[in-house]
Amino acid sequence: MEWANQNVLVTGGTGSFGKKFVEIMLKEFHPAKLIIYSRDELKQHEMRGSGFNHPSLRYFIGDVRDLPRLRRAMRGVDIVVHAAALKQVPACEYNPMEAVKTNILGSSNVVDASLDEGVKKVLALSTDKAVNPVNLYGATKLAAEKLIIQSNAYAGGRETRLSCVRYGNVVGSRGSVVPVFLRQRDKGRLTITDERMTRFWLSLEQGARFVIRCIEQMEGGEVFVPKIPSMKVFDLARTIAPNAELRTIGIRPGEKLHEVLISRDESRSTIELEDMFVVLPVEAFWFGGEWKDKGKPVMDGFRYSSADNPDWLSVQQIREIIAPFEDAYLQGKLT
Repeated sequence: MEWANQNVLVTGGTGSFGKKFVEIMLKEFHPAKLIIYSRDELKQHEMRGSGFNHPSLRYFIGDVRDLPRLRRAMRGVDIVVHAAALKQVPACEYNPMEAVKTNILGSSNVVDASLDEGVKKVLALSTDKAVNPVNLYGATKLAAEKLIIQSNAYAGGRETRLSCVRYGNVVGSRGSVVPVFLRQRDKGRLTITDERMTRFWLSLEQGARFVIRCIEQMEGGEVFVPKIPSMKVFDLARTIAPNAELRTIGIRPGEKLHEVLISRDESRSTIELEDMFVVLPVEAFWFGGEWKDKGKPVMDGFRYSSADNPDWLSVQQIREIIAPFEDAYLQGKLT
């Protein structure tokens, strides 16, 4: 894929993922145009002021809830990375219709605008919380996933193809527990919900590079799932603050003990590659089955869970991962 000829738009481009994606794009792939589409003018101003002022960059104020604005922003665009979402679980629980409007209806608008403007590829970011969801955020992301994948049927003779990536918790992103634990360490007490809790874990860099790879390989209709390590939240807390008191407060509403990236029911249509899984759409006439010869089917009943994962982060690996965030926190750069 020749990125130098592509015009790329990122919804939610001022977020943690968006900034890392843009950074890598500018340094290594040099697209013809890179459009940051987001609704917060302050974040755009701060992003531009922090060095994101390359001649190929464009900043569009706009909300994914605004279909006419999306159409205008996507005119002449080849690739859309859909990262905009409301993702804080408590906020989504308290403001349910706002989560629906952004995560579901906003995704619908991204689909419509992409089809109307002839975008070639749309890759949407999903989450492990979309699998067997127990909170509204997960439910809206599940609906968004289904909407993105099934909307390939609307493409007809058009060139537009749509896929998703689904991965776990991102170290140090907005809403991450790492900054919370660092702040609590100063007071000598960390709160954890349950000592048994596990999570999938990856860095912003890994997430952004995985998205780039999936854009290059997608045919339309896939859900791409990276193979990533698990981590015990208890180990994370102990690594950040080995001498602090740990207080168990119980699992919060809408929270899982363990996360799942691929459910048992999805295993029937999942293939495994060396470093990722690909969930294929079931009986979709618009999907050519190009992936079926590229990997091997997983066993029937397979489940990719953070509790059963063969790959676990050691305490030393956790220490290495969080070191940059600890340095940033001590310098007052991480809040």
